[in-house]
Amino acid sequence: MKIASFNVNGINGRLPVLIRWLEETKADVVCLQELKSAHEKFPRRELERAGYGAIWLGQKSWNGVAILARGVTPLETGRGLGGADDDLQSRYIEGIVNGILIGCLYVPNGNPAPGPKFDYKLRWLHRLTHHANELLSLDVPVILAGDYNIIPSDIDVYKPERWRDDALFRMEVRKAFHSLLDQGWIDALRDLHPGERIYTFWDYFRNAWSRDAGLRIDHLLVSPHLAGNILAAGVDRQVRGWEKASDHAPVWIQLSEAD
Repeated sequence: MKIASFNVNGINGRLPVLIRWLEETKADVVCLQELKSAHEKFPRRELERAGYGAIWLGQKSWNGVAILARGVTPLETGRGLGGADDDLQSRYIEGIVNGILIGCLYVPNGNPAPGPKFDYKLRWLHRLTHHANELLSLDVPVILAGDYNIIPSDIDVYKPERWRDDALFRMEVRKAFHSLLDQGWIDALRDLHPGERIYTFWDYFRNAWSRDAGLRIDHLLVSPHLAGNILAAGVDRQVRGWEKASDHAPVWIQLSEAD
């Protein structure tokens, strides 16, 4: 079972890129972020023609998350994180595919930091940490996949010294990420490639792609139930080089059948 996460940076504007990649990868489950699409404008029919059912939570101009599944429609189990009824940003959706509970998330960027946007990011991460712990208590296989907007460590950024005060790399958000790992979640890509410099994002500015000046901010965290099922993990870097590509590349894991 292949499960992927892809920040598409505008699903309708980059639909040809997404469809081409889906045809090539044939991933079983795909978590999408930054749809930048009103809920009613989500391209459900086009994705169905490509062989994927979908659940989604859209938002006009910004944010938005979706879960796609090849040949089936995910069974939706929730949308939005609890703990803040006044939070209207579309950043979390959850569903079941083939017996695995999957949460698709898009963590706030948080810049500039410090400031109100960074404070919101920390509050959102606190809510995520609480929800993640609740998911572990269900004692079922779970994956939390998405754009975390967190650089976990120095090896995950091309020049760490330039990013110390950025909201993606500040100590507060790195601690939040590692608190998830302390709960028992496994950073699948890093677990299989512990010493390798791997990126999932390259900015559009300053020739970041051609210089390989990247960041690893897209992650798939798996629950302990799936620790022994991770067969492979990687990044489809080539997608970032396609015409009209997102500034993110898809990241994926391959799982053996869950126990």
